[in-house]
Amino acid sequence: MNLDFAKQNGLIPAIVQDADTQKVLMLGYMNREAYRKTVEDGRVTFWSRSRKTLWTKGETSGHYLTLKEILIDCDGDTLLIKATPHGPVCHTGNDTCFAEQNRSALPFLEKLETVIDERRNQPVAKSYVAGLFKKGLMRITQKVGEEATETVIEALAGSRERFISESADLLFHLLVLLRARSVSINEVANELKIRHRLKTEQNK
Repeated sequence: MNLDFAKQNGLIPAIVQDADTQKVLMLGYMNREAYRKTVEDGRVTFWSRSRKTLWTKGETSGHYLTLKEILIDCDGDTLLIKATPHGPVCHTGNDTCFAEQNRSALPFLEKLETVIDERRNQPVAKSYVAGLFKKGLMRITQKVGEEATETVIEALAGSRERFISESADLLFHLLVLLRARSVSINEVANELKIRHRLKTEQNK
């Protein structure tokens, strides 16, 4: 799709999103030259409306935005820039220009693990998790198998959204199974960490 720079006097809004955490980091503007430089250099570059010049984000602070992907909206007049930030993005020192912390959602798994334990130890009416524990380990393992199968099906023939949804179901039921066996997600992560370290040492 051709970019429509004419609609807004030669400029196009560029929304910058962290490619990993999906957090919106900032909004800038690009003209044709800024867009070209971003694509060619791999570092996000904007047009400064106040200084009337190009500026590469991080050229002063060192907190560059490394380009990962550029998406164009349906009208061709807005960009979604997926990038990796190398430090705080906002001039105030905040992670984002919207005063949000740019953190991964992965720590939520530990919080979810706590909720699962609470439902197991202090069952509440109509709790799905409490019901699973009441049915026993066999039913929990069956659910993990069912969700694994559905995840594989979506991976092979489904949409990205359905694959993410089924993966979430699988991960949730795996967490329940881990807690049923008194294993924490942190123990599993540590096992992966140990394997990675051993593999790295073997390759030296």
